[in-house]
Amino acid sequence: MPTCRICGTPLHTFLDLGHHPLSSAFPTPAEARRGDACDAFRYRLAAGICERCALVQLTDDIPHERRPYPGYPYHSSGSSVMREHFRATGRHLLRTELPGRHAPFAVEVGCTDGVVLRTLADAGIRTLAFEPSGYTGAEGVRVHRAFLTAASAREAVAAEGRAQVVYAANTVCDIADLPGFFAGLDELLAPDGVFVFEDPYFGEIVGRTAFDQFYDEHRYYFTATSVRALAERFGFRLAGIERLPVHGGQLRYTLARAGRRPPTRAVAELLAEEAARGLTDPAVLAAFAGRVDGVRKDLVALLEELRAAGRTVAGYAATAKSCTVTAYCGLGPRLVPYVCDSTPAKQGRLTPGARIPVRAPGAFANPYPDYALLFAWNHAAEIMAKERAFRAAGGRWIRCAPPSRGQSCAGWIFQSATSELRLKYALVHRSYLPPVAVLWPLVSRKPPLSP
Repeated sequence: MPTCRICGTPLHTFLDLGHHPLSSAFPTPAEARRGDACDAFRYRLAAGICERCALVQLTDDIPHERRPYPGYPYHSSGSSVMREHFRATGRHLLRTELPGRHAPFAVEVGCTDGVVLRTLADAGIRTLAFEPSGYTGAEGVRVHRAFLTAASAREAVAAEGRAQVVYAANTVCDIADLPGFFAGLDELLAPDGVFVFEDPYFGEIVGRTAFDQFYDEHRYYFTATSVRALAERFGFRLAGIERLPVHGGQLRYTLARAGRRPPTRAVAELLAEEAARGLTDPAVLAAFAGRVDGVRKDLVALLEELRAAGRTVAGYAATAKSCTVTAYCGLGPRLVPYVCDSTPAKQGRLTPGARIPVRAPGAFANPYPDYALLFAWNHAAEIMAKERAFRAAGGRWIRCAPPSRGQSCAGWIFQSATSELRLKYALVHRSYLPPVAVLWPLVSRKPPLSP
């Protein structure tokens, strides 16, 4: 039986998506023909929850030498939305955590292309990135080329002093040695300093049936409940929480040393909300797994129906999420002939496992497909604004995860992908969408709202 990586308690496995390739392993056509492609390795993608500390985590480990695949083609601020998010994060830290401090020093762990630290440095803050790859993507950002451990933290403190702020984005969820990381944090952080990190929120994953958030690059899926337990285990306290709209719904957590900062009201409110939702209840998790299976069946049925009707389909964005969808649903070039992606390192290659050709963005309009399967649904607003011509030409979007209940959908109709189609008019708080939906713009007068 798998056990918790933090406390050693048995895990309750609630979701098993089968065997998957690494989400960053894009083989060339030549590699695929030779049979020695980088995506040949498979691991079991299953999630469990710790029966003691409530931490949701992947049940199986991937050998260190397999992660990440060499030539890893991801940049955290590759979209304009994320670049602005990280700039706003830097301004937020300047406004909330760094005012009035003498010679402040800020550290980022797992550098987000340098956008946050560049924003801080431009405001006169001394900065340093803990980034083992050495890559920051921003000129002038200083790098300590190491993982954060007690030893590497002592090296940095000897040269720089202790940090008032340590920040991480989409990093803590993939740290193999969290006890070692927190030992480094203890060495690095000033007595009154804070650790601020943001990662995908498991509560949002359950609410959206967003099973594609599970993939090899995320070991952990946090909630306020599990982060509180994790922080207390290593001498810290959960002092603040903020909901973020990026990446399909994240939380920003603020940790402080015990006794240094009282928790905000938002912490108590979210803890109570999680208890009311039953996010640790096996029955709730089993229902989630059932909905995931329903999404798979609906999506495959829809794509088969479109193919039988002679409709053309293309994938949009060869994301890590897309690897989970294609592997779990058994999709390949037969149902999704190609995927368009803006990352040059992926173009001309094949998607992991599914072996779907990846084309440059220009192929999307040459000619437009009838339907586009939107793998990067977390960037839906940005993508749909960019691809207005596709909508104007009559194209329709398919997505596997609906907007959250509080996200505005004005001006769009969502159609259930079941055999008995029924229109749902999605305005905020008026209706909620099925997990698999077809989207198209309103081209005539709006029909009356459904009750």
